[in-house]
Amino acid sequence: MDAATWGLIASTFVACFVEMVEATTIVMAMGYTRSWRSTLTGVAAALAVLAVVTAFAGYALGRWFPEAALQLVIGGLLLSFGLQWLRKAILRSSGRKAIHDEDAIYREEVETAKAAGRGSGRLDMFSFMVSFKGVFLEGMEVVFIVITFGMNADNVPGACAGALAAVVVVLGIAFAVRRPLSMINENLLKYGVGLLLAAFGTYWAVEGIGIFRPGRQSLEWPGSDFAILALLGLWFLLSRVFVRVLRVPAKTPAIAGLGEEKVA
Repeated sequence: MDAATWGLIASTFVACFVEMVEATTIVMAMGYTRSWRSTLTGVAAALAVLAVVTAFAGYALGRWFPEAALQLVIGGLLLSFGLQWLRKAILRSSGRKAIHDEDAIYREEVETAKAAGRGSGRLDMFSFMVSFKGVFLEGMEVVFIVITFGMNADNVPGACAGALAAVVVVLGIAFAVRRPLSMINENLLKYGVGLLLAAFGTYWAVEGIGIFRPGRQSLEWPGSDFAILALLGLWFLLSRVFVRVLRVPAKTPAIAGLGEEKVA
């Protein structure tokens, strides 16, 4: 495999890894608290729906859009996703948003599961629906990342390989430790993924602007794919500027006796 293929696999792996960590936390909370059978049934149903959505979306995008229009649409969507991730990463780094805590999320899911009533049937609908919803919503972002990266790189199997590797690694770690994957610095990963999505989104969206020119051909970046590295650096520097501007000042301890009235 060449460097471009390895880069594609690595990019989809990191992006999908973050989504899988969040979905795994929900599944573990439902399975350990209520019913593994109903939880895994919900997971299987969500994966089946995601497979259908992936096949339909990939076919529709590949058939109905010319290349430049496809780049513009996918690049714009990818850029919007990336900016959302970057916004949250900047707010967390500047102290204006709480750090993502997988342990706290797990405890909240467990308390919710314990508080929910038990059903009378063989299938625990609460476990089923919560697991289905969690895996489906997180999985939709994985599907979006795989389709966009794969189609623009003309290597959907490579993107699928990166996503599948992320699923296997996360499930393997979760099975081994049998607890939420809080040891993984998810906030740092999200920051990196936000930078990746913003850089690739900018790159492809600008290429897609060529759809409005005569000939409807994609625009070419100076330096070709190496421009992505420059965009990564640009988005990183811009994000650090925002972190510095928005940083919440550390509270200084009060000086003993300051402001107190002197007693004669």
